[in-house]
Amino acid sequence: MNAVLFLIILFLTFLVFLLPKTYKYSFALFLLSGAVVLSSVWSVKMLSGILSVSEIMIRLPVSKHSLVLTIDPLSAFFIIVVNITVLIGFLYARGYLKPYYPNKNSVDFSIHYFSYLWLYLSMIMVVMIRDGLSFLIVWEIMALSSFLLVIFDAEVRSVLKTGVNYLIQMHIGMFFILIAFLIVDKATGQMSFNSLELYFSNHSGFLLFMLFFIGFGIKAGFVPMHTWLPQAHPAAPSHVSGVMSGVMIKIGIYGILRVLVSVQSDLLLIGIVILVISLISGVLGVMMAIVQHNLKRLLAYHSIENIGIIGIGIGLGVIGLATDNTALSLLGFSGGLLHVLNHSLFKSLLFFNAGSVYHATHTQNIEHLGGLMKKMPYTALLFLIGSLAICGLPPFNGFISEYLIYIGMFKSLSVANLYQSILVLGTITGLSLIGGLAIFCFTKAFGIVFLGEPRSENAALAREVSKGMIYPQLFTVAFIVLIGIASVLFVKPVFAIIAQAFKLSDIAALTYPAIKNLSQISILCGVFVVTVILLLVYRNFHLKTKPVSYGPTWGCGYTAVTSKQQYTATSYAYNYNHLAKPILQTKKIMKDIREDEIFPGERTFESHSDDIFRRIFIDKPVDWISGLLKKIAIMQTGQIQHYILYAFVFMLLVFILTFFNLI
Repeated sequence: MNAVLFLIILFLTFLVFLLPKTYKYSFALFLLSGAVVLSSVWSVKMLSGILSVSEIMIRLPVSKHSLVLTIDPLSAFFIIVVNITVLIGFLYARGYLKPYYPNKNSVDFSIHYFSYLWLYLSMIMVVMIRDGLSFLIVWEIMALSSFLLVIFDAEVRSVLKTGVNYLIQMHIGMFFILIAFLIVDKATGQMSFNSLELYFSNHSGFLLFMLFFIGFGIKAGFVPMHTWLPQAHPAAPSHVSGVMSGVMIKIGIYGILRVLVSVQSDLLLIGIVILVISLISGVLGVMMAIVQHNLKRLLAYHSIENIGIIGIGIGLGVIGLATDNTALSLLGFSGGLLHVLNHSLFKSLLFFNAGSVYHATHTQNIEHLGGLMKKMPYTALLFLIGSLAICGLPPFNGFISEYLIYIGMFKSLSVANLYQSILVLGTITGLSLIGGLAIFCFTKAFGIVFLGEPRSENAALAREVSKGMIYPQLFTVAFIVLIGIASVLFVKPVFAIIAQAFKLSDIAALTYPAIKNLSQISILCGVFVVTVILLLVYRNFHLKTKPVSYGPTWGCGYTAVTSKQQYTATSYAYNYNHLAKPILQTKKIMKDIREDEIFPGERTFESHSDDIFRRIFIDKPVDWISGLLKKIAIMQTGQIQHYILYAFVFMLLVFILTFFNLI
C-alpha cells in the first residue's frame, strides 16, 4: 500500500503542467504534504524502534525492474530533516513568489513547482536507495531539479551562468561517485552500497573512500570543493536557497556517512583527512563570510562553515573508531549528526529572512540596508533568533550539537596519547575560533541590516512582509527553541542511530552522564526562557498603568544624524580585514587623493575579496580553455574548400592509422 501511494504521488506531479496558474501552488502543496506525511510515518516507525530495517518495493509499470527503497535509522533521520525544511520552505514560498505572478507565465511556475517536488522526492529516494545505478539516476534528478530551481530568474544572464556552473560541478561530483561504484562493481560483482562492506574487507579503504568523499564533498560544499555554493545560493529564490543550504547539501553528508559505516581499514588516516579538511572549511568559510556585502552570499559562506563543523564531528568520530575511543566516536558522530538537523533549521530560517529583506527592499547589498528593525520588527526578531542559534549560543539548538562535539573532545583527552592530544587540542582551538568569528560576523550582519538609520531609499520605504511569510518561520523557531530546551528528546535517538550504524557497544556508561548534563542544561535554559518571558509580561503590564512619553536621546551635542555617520559593513570589519588580508586577498578600489589636491573631488570606495580556491580551480582553468578555443576558432574561415580539406585530412589520418594497425 505504501509503495502504491508513493508511486501515485510520483506520477501526479506531472499534472502540475496541466492545471491553471492559480491552482498550481495548492496542488503542489497537496502532493508535497502527502509525500511528507507518508515518508514521516515510515521514519517515525523506524526511529521509535517499531522497525529495524524496512524495504519498500516499487514495481515500475514501464519496466520489469523494481525500485527498492530501504529505510534504516540513518535514512529515517535524514528523511525527517528533509521533510521539515522542505515543507516549511514551500509554505514560505507562497508569499515570496506572489510578486512574480504578473511577470512570469504559467509554464515558468509549472517548471518551478515540478522541480521543487522532484527535488524533494529525489532527496528522500537518495537516502533510501542502496543500488548504485538507481542511486546515480536519482542523484542526477536531484542535480537537474535543483538546477531548474536556481535559474528561476533565468532572464538575468548572471543567474543562468551561475546555474550552468552549478550543474557542471554537480556532474563532476557524480563522475567521482560513478568511478567509485565501478571499482566496487569490478571487485565484488555488485554495484551497490550493500557491497561496500565486502569490498572494504578485502581492500584498502582510503582510495575508494576518497573518491566517494570528493563526489559527496562537492555536493556538501567542503573546501576546496565549495566554489559553486556562494554563487548558487544568492542566485536562487530564497525559499530554494533555504532548502538547498538547509537540506540538499546535507545529502552529501549522508553519502559520506553511508560509506563510512562500511569502512574497515585506514580509519585513522581517513579521520585525519576529514578533520583537517573540515577545519579548513569551517575557518575559511566564516572568514570569507565576514567580508561579504551580499547578505545571501554571507549566509552561503556560513553554510560552508557549518558543513565544516559537521565534518569535524564526523572526523573525530572516525578517529575514535580507529583508536578504540568509544566516547570520541559516539559524541563526535552524534554532535555532527545532530548539527545536520540544527543547521537545516537555523540556516533555512536565516535564508527565509534574507528573502523577506529582499522582498521589502529589492536589494541583497548590506551596504544599502539599515534601520529595518523599525520597519520589519518580526523579520528582525526571527533573524536575531537564527543568528544566535548559528553562533552556538544557548538556549538555542546550535549550542547542543556543538556541546556534544566539545564534550567528546574533552573526554577523549584523558585516554589520548601525545599526538592524539595535540590533534584534539588543535581541533578545540579551531572550533573555538569558528564560533568566535561567527559571533563577530552576525553581530555585523544584524547590526548593519536592522539597526541604525536606512542607507538607501528602498530601506527607508521598507515594510514588514505578509503574515503568510512570517507564520511558516515560527514552526522553524519552535524546533530551534525545543531542541535547545528539551535536547534530551533529540539526543537520545541520535545516540541510538550512531550506535547502530557504527556498531558501538557498551555505550550506556557514556550516554548516562551526557544525558544528565544535557538535562541540567535544559533546566537552566528553561529557567532563562521563563524568566525572560515573565520580565516581558511584567514590563508590558507595568507600562499599561504608567504614562509613557517618547523623546530624543542625548545626542552628545551631535544630533544631526545621517546614515553616513554610522558603521558600514566594510568599516565594521576593517581591522579584521586588514589582519586577514593575506588569506582573503582583499582588494580596495578607490582613486587616491593627491597631495596637491586641496579640494578633493567626489570619490567612491569599494572593496572586494576573492575566493582563492575559485580563482585557482575554476577561473584559471576556464580562462585557459577559453583561450585555447579562441585559438582553435581560427580554423572557422567560412570557406567551404577549407572544410573539405579538414574532412580529407581526417579520412587520410584514419586510413594511415588503420594501415599500421594503430586503431
